[in-house]
Amino acid sequence: MLVTGGAGFIGANFVHMVARTRPEVSIVVVDKLTYAGNPANLAGLDSARVQLVQADIADAAAMDELVAAADTVVHFAAESHNDNSLRDPAPFVHTNLVGTFTLLEAARRHDVRFHHVSTDEVFGDLELGAATRFSETTPYQPSSPYSATKAGSDHLVRAWVRSFGLRATISNCSNNYGPFQHIEKFIPRQITNILDGRTPKLYGTGAQVRDWIHVDDHNRAVLDILDRGRLGHTYNIGADQPELSNRDVIELICRLMGATDAAGRPIYEHVADRPGHDQRYAMDATKLRAELGWQPAFADFEAGLRQTIEWYTQHPQWWHAAKEATEAAYAAQGH
Repeated sequence: MLVTGGAGFIGANFVHMVARTRPEVSIVVVDKLTYAGNPANLAGLDSARVQLVQADIADAAAMDELVAAADTVVHFAAESHNDNSLRDPAPFVHTNLVGTFTLLEAARRHDVRFHHVSTDEVFGDLELGAATRFSETTPYQPSSPYSATKAGSDHLVRAWVRSFGLRATISNCSNNYGPFQHIEKFIPRQITNILDGRTPKLYGTGAQVRDWIHVDDHNRAVLDILDRGRLGHTYNIGADQPELSNRDVIELICRLMGATDAAGRPIYEHVADRPGHDQRYAMDATKLRAELGWQPAFADFEAGLRQTIEWYTQHPQWWHAAKEATEAAYAAQGH
């Protein structure tokens, strides 16, 4: 199995899961090892079964060699941070579009099974307070350079399926949280702010709603799709949690970590909102549940959040070196 972006957050958790549950599978991780890719995320894995190759997925010669040796490609690699895409869209076009194209061409040449991991952000956003959810047939309306390039990569995969018969599937997942997530992201940023003696930060009013899923539940869904998903099909992945605003989430983190005042009120500060900030995401995962029998193990968001807080608390050496630079970058943007 070739796992692109396997030293990043979701990909590394996926590699650990495959190594733990499928001892017959050998794994090659290809990762550019940008700031978001960390070899330490793969620490403790058997080097006889898990190999890390540092390469750019847009490097056609390197990808051809790696894909030719694989039975399956699981494509996690992406530039994924909205704020970064607003500052400089170029790396997002390079990795998410050119990189995906390069992998698709290699998979087509060598007839390799391909799974493409995408995001709910390709659909744009939903109205706050509405009962609507994204389905597999929801029209695409991306809001940022990040989501636009992910939407483009989804369309490339579908075109290669239809035009060339590529054996591929796609999954679009809601917001992930859990171990190994870079501290630029919302939940680990707030956790590490509190652990580092800083005040948590909330964009704008924090009214935006996200559909949260634990990374292990996402990755079990990807394995189910690889095992039993219909070729050429797309599956939405979402945990069907009660809808929580960003304000709800930051206040829950504060309460769980004791960042409250004498009256028990959460302590955090509001900062400038992100331009074009999507208001609400909600995924309809009926197809995944009905066809493949998938169910989330972390049905209780608070339980998953407690586990995540515990992981960051126990692994300060993993995140502490990057904290100062991350917060400085946010401060420069007024966030």
